[in-house]
Amino acid sequence: MDTIPLDYATLRLIWWLLLGFLLIGFAVMDGFDLGVATLLPAVARTDEERRIVLNVIGPVWEGNQVWLIVGGAAIFAAWPPLYAVSFSGFYFAMFLILAALILRPVGFKFRSKVPDPRWRATWDWALFVSGLVPALVFGVAMGNVLLGVPFHFDDTLRVHYEGGLTSLLTPFTLLCGLVSLAMLVMHGAGMLGMKTSGTIAARARRYGSIAAVLTAVLFVLGGIWVARIDGYALQVAMDPAGPSNPLAKIVVARPGAWMDNYARWPWAWMLPALGVAGALLSAVLLRTGRAGLAFLTSATSIIGILSTVGMATFPFLLPSSTQPGSSLTVWDASSSHMTLFIMLLVTAFFLPIILMYTAWVFRVMRGKVDGDGMERNPNAY
Repeated sequence: MDTIPLDYATLRLIWWLLLGFLLIGFAVMDGFDLGVATLLPAVARTDEERRIVLNVIGPVWEGNQVWLIVGGAAIFAAWPPLYAVSFSGFYFAMFLILAALILRPVGFKFRSKVPDPRWRATWDWALFVSGLVPALVFGVAMGNVLLGVPFHFDDTLRVHYEGGLTSLLTPFTLLCGLVSLAMLVMHGAGMLGMKTSGTIAARARRYGSIAAVLTAVLFVLGGIWVARIDGYALQVAMDPAGPSNPLAKIVVARPGAWMDNYARWPWAWMLPALGVAGALLSAVLLRTGRAGLAFLTSATSIIGILSTVGMATFPFLLPSSTQPGSSLTVWDASSSHMTLFIMLLVTAFFLPIILMYTAWVFRVMRGKVDGDGMERNPNAY
């Protein structure tokens, strides 16, 4: 291990930051796809308007899915216990997301194959579901992370999960789902306002401004709720460079524990402030017709909201509500020292390629989408 230039604790922290970066990247890049699909019935009333809306995200949604795939791969490789627990414990929630996301490419490919209005309306609703369901379920999952998940490890480190789909749905987690939904609708509205014109853009700005205000209000309510629920805290400080054994620690659950990091590092309050300010500023910018800036401020709000959760829960990755000592943390749920280092080298090579490719795609696809442009483009949906 002496040949590895970064120590184990530093690599673990870097991979926690990278995981956060990938999740935020997914929320920002694929999030506007989900928001646009959710807005489809509200902003598009005619077949031509629906086609315009679909062609805003049609050329880029597949590339944006890379963030979800890379995020899942990072969890699998860097945090194997987290992957095992979350993907088995949230199995039915993952199934709902997967089923909804499968509807998206099918809807894009088949919608325009038949001119029958009922055929197209059916696929339009399928595309709406493909945006609404993941946006809601991702927020519910985040709420369950804050509440704790009913799992534990036995003496042989085999995981036992004691919950089900209905146990994931509580008033608090549904509130988190609404925060996620409003946040992504706000973000999608900014994209529609930037990429379309006329009636569609006006409707998008109107609904987006409402969603932006709801995002700020619901996020604040969620924060007040989090300050009162049981959070999780390490009773004894862990060795950041210790072995990856989730049972080698003592964890306590107590009200308000998720606020400890904000008391320890007061500068962290800038993260929730960023989430609220970005959403409120997006509402103002959408109302005044500056959708391009609104898209940037909504992205800023997403960064602030997700970073707020990450900072509150650090160093926990997935707390256990049934046996707090089985909770997974940054310091005891990672892959080996060598694995994290090799993965970091691979990421350092491929992540800039993904970023450059994404920038190139959006540069090529710049400009507004309208009916005339669709008629000239044989690949339009």
